[in-house]
Amino acid sequence: HVRWNSSLSMLQSILEQKRALSIYTADHNLPATLTASQWTLMENTAEVLVPLEELTREVSKETATAADVIPAISALRRVLSREDTTDQGVRTMKRTLLEAVETRFAEVEKEPLYSIATLVDPRYKDRYFTKSDHLRFAKDSLIQEVMKMEENRVASEEPEAAEPVSKAPRQGAGSSLGSILDEILEERQPEAQSVSTTSADVQVRIYLSEQTIPRKSNPLDYWKTHATQFPSLAAVATKFLCAPCTSVDSERLFSAVSNILDENRNRLSPDKLEMLIFLKKNMHFIWEP
Repeated sequence: HVRWNSSLSMLQSILEQKRALSIYTADHNLPATLTASQWTLMENTAEVLVPLEELTREVSKETATAADVIPAISALRRVLSREDTTDQGVRTMKRTLLEAVETRFAEVEKEPLYSIATLVDPRYKDRYFTKSDHLRFAKDSLIQEVMKMEENRVASEEPEAAEPVSKAPRQGAGSSLGSILDEILEERQPEAQSVSTTSADVQVRIYLSEQTIPRKSNPLDYWKTHATQFPSLAAVATKFLCAPCTSVDSERLFSAVSNILDENRNRLSPDKLEMLIFLKKNMHFIWEP
């Protein structure tokens, strides 16, 4: 756990034991007790840190990709910029956190890896960009990538009739962070497009004009079923959605290696070690207890 994460766990644990601690201090006549304002401050501090905890867990998942970065930052900005009745004593903290987010992630929407990955993720598309010039740059970059894919295609196939996109009902968010992400999506509805050609620019425009899929859905399943409708765009999506969101999963892999190879088990061949690591990381796919 990182430091702030441990602090949140500590605060939540203390708040859970509030009644017991109050009774204990009263029964033993302890000289120092927490005041009502201090309890309120702890509650409000924990309230601010909870969305950061949820976001950390989301981007640390094995399935998280580079496409999750920009939506996560957009949600975090909104959470920290909201004024609430529970802000007593933590307004400066929220403002400082927001300034840190703005400073560290000011240019993230201009990074092709993150911006293109977000656009080709059918859960997000162009709904989470905060600046129009950043979005325009991202769309231009995506179109260039699609054009490269089209140039690399060996032979053009006759376009088949695309199946209409089914509009599945949006699943309910399971957390406050999820509700923020869904809220941003609802605010930015696309304009309908109707074009019959299949150029790079048109593929991108038609794709972005369609409704996003539920946030809990698998974006790769979407591209598997829409590869015929958007062939070059699907190839770009496959390329960019394979990038992980953070290095957390790589660190988990290194931890798995340390559990397999140690001082008392150091004669494994590289091939055998690789096979054991592969089995360790993929066991849940091939065997269920």
